[in-house]
Amino acid sequence: MVQVCLNGSRGAADGAVVPLSPQALAESAAAAVAAGATDIHVHPKSPCGDDTLSPRVLAATLDAIRARVSVPVGVTTGAWTEPDPVRRLERVRDWTVLPDHASVNWHEPGAEELAAALIERGVGVEAGIWSGTDAASRFAVSPLGPRVLRVLAEVTDGSPETAEDTARALLAEVGVAHGRPVLLHGEDGGAWPVLRLAGRLGLATRIGLEDTLVLPDGEPAFSNAQLVAAGLVQYGWGQRSSS
Repeated sequence: MVQVCLNGSRGAADGAVVPLSPQALAESAAAAVAAGATDIHVHPKSPCGDDTLSPRVLAATLDAIRARVSVPVGVTTGAWTEPDPVRRLERVRDWTVLPDHASVNWHEPGAEELAAALIERGVGVEAGIWSGTDAASRFAVSPLGPRVLRVLAEVTDGSPETAEDTARALLAEVGVAHGRPVLLHGEDGGAWPVLRLAGRLGLATRIGLEDTLVLPDGEPAFSNAQLVAAGLVQYGWGQRSSS
C-alpha cells in the first residue's frame, strides 16, 4: 500500500502546489490515485488555512474527494487541530460524514479515548507512533492495540543521514504491533530514505506534500501525483511486482 498524504499542516506559505480547498484536494487526490496511490490521508482546512476537525469542513472535504476517487480516505486528529482533549473528542463525535480512517497520535493527551470513540463510530484508527516519543511503550500496553486498522511508524528525524537508523530503531520499539499492519514513513530530508527502507522491508508506506516538497533528486515537486509516481519507483514497485 502506498498512501498519499495530500497536504498535512502545510499552508499557503509553502506555495500554490499544496492543495488546501476541498476542490483542490479532490483534484490532487484524483491525480495521485491515477499515479498509483491506493489510500489517501488529508488535513481538512478552515477558510483561514488551519487544520480543523470542524464537521462542516470535514464533510465538504470528504464529499469532494469521494466524488473523484473510490479509495479509502483518512484524516488527521492531531492535537494541534484542537488542543483541548475533551473538546477534540466532542468534535469527532459531532462528525456527520465519517472518514474511512483517522490517525491518532498515541503520545498525545486523550489518545486512547479518542481512538475508542472513533472505533465505536466505525472509523478505522491509524495509531500514530512517532519516533522520539513514548508512543510505542504506551501502544504496547493499550487494550485498543489489536483493534486499530494499522500502525503508522512515523519517523520525525528529518536528516537524510540518520533517518534510516531512526526508522529501524522505531520499528524495533513498535515490535509486533499487536499483529496489526505497519505503515512506515519519514518526513522532510528523511522522507525518501525511509520510503526506500519501507520498500526493502515490504512495509506499507506513504508519500506526498505533507512529508516532502521535493523529489528524490532534490528538485521541487509540482504535485502529489508526481511524488507518488517517484515514490513507486523508489519503493521498487516494478521490481517487487515482477519478482
